[in-house]
Amino acid sequence: MTQPGRELDLQSCRIEREPFYAEVRGEIGLFTIAAKSKMPVMLKGPTGCGKTRFVQHMAYKLGRPLITVACHEDLTASDLVGRYLLKGQDTVWMDGPLTLGVKHGAIVYLDEVVEARKDTTVIIHPLSDDRRVLPIEKKGQLIEAADEFMLVISYNPGYQSVLKDLKQSTKQRFMAIEFDYPAPDIEATVVAKEAGVTAEIAGRLVKLGGKVRNLKHHGLEEGVSTRLLIYAGTLIKQGVPADRACDVAIARPITDDPDMQRSILELAKAVF
Repeated sequence: MTQPGRELDLQSCRIEREPFYAEVRGEIGLFTIAAKSKMPVMLKGPTGCGKTRFVQHMAYKLGRPLITVACHEDLTASDLVGRYLLKGQDTVWMDGPLTLGVKHGAIVYLDEVVEARKDTTVIIHPLSDDRRVLPIEKKGQLIEAADEFMLVISYNPGYQSVLKDLKQSTKQRFMAIEFDYPAPDIEATVVAKEAGVTAEIAGRLVKLGGKVRNLKHHGLEEGVSTRLLIYAGTLIKQGVPADRACDVAIARPITDDPDMQRSILELAKAVF
């Protein structure tokens, strides 16, 4: 993850060990083709369904550095492109994460891109069409992207308000891969692998996850993520009782409503 004002070490951006990822609907093949075709990719799906892990997996498979930027409302164009900084008595230019990725052929992943200001996201437009260039206005430069540079963005369309949706002029520059929670057998495999629990425990957690997600249109804003199921499994693996693990890793993170929390705990007791 990048931090404004610090020099980014590209070597540290390489994924050294293959992250575990279970393919759901042919997304690995689609992403591989997009990478070879220099096509930008947009990942759409709910929180915690595996978008970030998928990008890490693909960066490893393609052998490219991965630069991840967590977007937020205070993110400026300078945070992405770069800025002049004082070093002693001199003023020096420091490339931002996007500029480094463009120059060195990295995958630049803008996570939850709709959280960034709209005047910030506009700077990715020339990179996400056939021009593949990055204007650096402060230096009067136009940088052509290296062949292996790839732009990937993600967002959760079900969670965004109209004010925070992506502009059509941005959306229509990307190939979109839809993500959702995996099928139960795949999700159970992921939970078992990541949490180190038995297939039986993983299956029960996934069953609970499905029941909780069915509450989404009955007072629950967001379904439980695969990530939270893994957290619950990890706690159970470490000896935490299942009902307590489901309370602190599932019920309380996804809702502050006491009645809804009780409903989720009742489901957990029934499943376990």
